[in-house]
Amino acid sequence: QVQLVESGGGLVQPGGSLRLSCAASGSIFSILAMGWYRQAPGKQREFVASILSTGTTQYTASVKGRFTISEDKAKSTVHLQMNSLKPEDTAVYYCAARRGTRYEFWGQGTQVTVSS
Repeated sequence: QVQLVESGGGLVQPGGSLRLSCAASGSIFSILAMGWYRQAPGKQREFVASILSTGTTQYTASVKGRFTISEDKAKSTVHLQMNSLKPEDTAVYYCAARRGTRYEFWGQGTQVTVSS
């Protein structure tokens, strides 16, 4: 089993920045990839970014150039640096981990609100 705990959400003005963190514990040696998803009110959960154990990263088109996913292996932590935030980035952000092809472990979520 893998446990994930997110932190770093909050309220920020448009154009501002936030850094989300996800601390992993448990059987982390088996993790192939970690990712961030988000769910806005009334919408389905959507993929935001991911990082493989090899370091390869992937982003959804709407956040490319604004968000950066990174990993601190020594601390078993994944970060999501979010810059130039827009109101449409408002959502609950979830950290996820997978050992195979499907994300099977999820954090509790952290709220990000972009508003003036």
